[in-house]
Amino acid sequence: MQKTKLLILVAAFTFFLVNLASAQVKDTVLKPADTSKIKLSKSLDTAAKKPMTRKDSMKAKYVNPGKVAGRKAVFRSMIIPGWGQLYNMQLLNDGYGTRAGKSQFFQKLYTGGKIAAIYGGVTVLTMSYIESSKQYNLALTELQYRDSHSDQPDPNGPFGSRYSTSGITQRKDTYRRNKQIVLFSYGLVYFANIVDAYVAARLHFFNIDDNLSFKVMPSMINTNSMYGFNATPALKVSLTF
Repeated sequence: MQKTKLLILVAAFTFFLVNLASAQVKDTVLKPADTSKIKLSKSLDTAAKKPMTRKDSMKAKYVNPGKVAGRKAVFRSMIIPGWGQLYNMQLLNDGYGTRAGKSQFFQKLYTGGKIAAIYGGVTVLTMSYIESSKQYNLALTELQYRDSHSDQPDPNGPFGSRYSTSGITQRKDTYRRNKQIVLFSYGLVYFANIVDAYVAARLHFFNIDDNLSFKVMPSMINTNSMYGFNATPALKVSLTF
């Protein structure tokens, strides 16, 4: 009886081992070998061994000088208005491309004029804001006095009885609106200063020379008629610079 049980256990264990071995054989046969890692390592080794050419080196080291100059000009103009224009003037001194070695006198004069325009505009706006604030405060003081003295004018004020209360109120509102316009104009001048510095810095690195040509040739313009092709003769002008 014990021998029979032992034989049954041995047979069951043998059957289990046979099934396990056959399953591993099937998995080995059906599952393809993972060669991606091998190929990747080979490609990395090949790339590492491949010498870098001069063209690849130039691609890796290339930096767009116009973008760099534009960012620098914007950063300077954001800190101090006009600083970006001074930076662009320094670019004119350095020269670039066909303009290298040339005086660029008129371009420098134009850039200096933009700096003067920026600070001239800020000065005018500041003077206007100071004057508007002064007149606004005078009108407000007069209205406060009349409100507390039964609509009687201030004897020491600049208005007297020549101006009515409604007129002084309108005057106060006008100067308050002028102050708001001046503040908005400050923002416009600041924004225009940044945009001008960026555009001038980018355009400095465009190859602009005196070689300009144009070509005129006959052409046809389709008017897109719903009843068929309807063309109109025209002249085509192409500019090359």
